Amino acid sequence: MTRNEQRRFDRLHDQLLRALKRHGKARKTIDAYARGVRRLAAFVDHCPDDLSVEELNAYFDQLIDSHGWSTVKIDRNGIRFFYEHILDEPMPWLQMVVPPKWKTLPDVLTVEEIARLIAVTRECRYRVSCLATYSMGLRLGETLNLEVGDIDRERMRVHLRLAKGNKDRFVVLPAVTLRELRALWCTHRHPSLLFPGRPAPGGGPATAPMDRGNTQRAFRRAAADARIRKRVSIHSRRHTDPQDADRVARSAPVGGPGKARHSYATHLVEAGLNLRAVQDQLGHASPETTARYVRITERSRDNQEALINTLVDSLSRAVRRATPAEG
Repeated sequence: MTRNEQRRFDRLHDQLLRALKRHGKARKTIDAYARGVRRLAAFVDHCPDDLSVEELNAYFDQLIDSHGWSTVKIDRNGIRFFYEHILDEPMPWLQMVVPPKWKTLPDVLTVEEIARLIAVTRECRYRVSCLATYSMGLRLGETLNLEVGDIDRERMRVHLRLAKGNKDRFVVLPAVTLRELRALWCTHRHPSLLFPGRPAPGGGPATAPMDRGNTQRAFRRAAADARIRKRVSIHSRRHTDPQDADRVARSAPVGGPGKARHSYATHLVEAGLNLRAVQDQLGHASPETTARYVRITERSRDNQEALINTLVDSLSRAVRRATPAEG
């Protein structure tokens, strides 16, 4: 890219970032869309404000070969936003990139397998994070970002703030989970975070939660130690190791990896909780999303809190209490 083209691209890239903010896009979406446009510019080696169909075809051909379809879709959306809102040009050629439509169902862990997995998790912080993720049907980011002030012990609820889609929601807090969260907190007594990461330089309290990648690796190690042969992962497809994510995305669609969150939803429905209550607990915007991951049953009960506590209480024997030595 020539110096003049680089300056032009830097100016357009800055406009792109500001436009994405004005459209209320989430920080992760802004980063992903801008990264896709930068990747395109690096591939064609000139400012991407005047691309030929051949260049676009070549870019997406190599992207499909080197990355998973999730990355292809994100780049396509980012480039479309760039052209439509920055260059003020339509993108009819986007129909050239049509991701395959796969309808897969994840492997579902049984309650006994979840209990086994938690029991063999080696470190207290990872064991409690796994319990919290499963027992409240959380996404991994929601678990790691939990704060002391989010816990409502009187109502036995947890306030999830600005979760997916920038939406708040309340979820039922099982008594077993509250006990283990409290025991874990007593090992570090962080002023705000329930799952703090590394201490700040100089020995001050951590300023960020535990690392996502380390948490996922601990989950996979526990699954191996528990001799669980199903394809399983903790719920966070967006933040898995890039090579693992692309390998899964490119693999044949014979069924997605089972996740603690999906297993939790299935167990709630099998226990008799109606689909609407499961949708609220998991924070799904659409009931179709919930129905995709659960086996629907005829039974329906209204006592949501009692059902969830009964389900999670079955894990009590497998959950070892957190101790300062372990933390």
